[in-house]
Amino acid sequence: MGIGGSIFLIALGAILAFAVDADLGWLSLSTVGWVLMLAGLVGLIMTAWFWQSRRRTVVAAPVREERVVPVQDDRVVEEYREVRRPGRTY
Repeated sequence: MGIGGSIFLIALGAILAFAVDADLGWLSLSTVGWVLMLAGLVGLIMTAWFWQSRRRTVVAAPVREERVVPVQDDRVVEEYREVRRPGRTY
């Protein structure tokens, strides 16, 4: 559940708990509203916790440089070329 879904559940629960006054007999809309608000709050906390742990993880891919020294017309030309691991996109 994302932030939007959590906020939607909290808002829907608040509407049912505080604004709707209906007598359905066996179903208490106030209790349903409190349960929805609690579920939205738990979803919001879990989403924030997962985002925090995902932002902390940084993966830096090492780039190795290879020195290539070709000979052209009896002189040495120095070139540097980046070598990356095959199959990875950076």
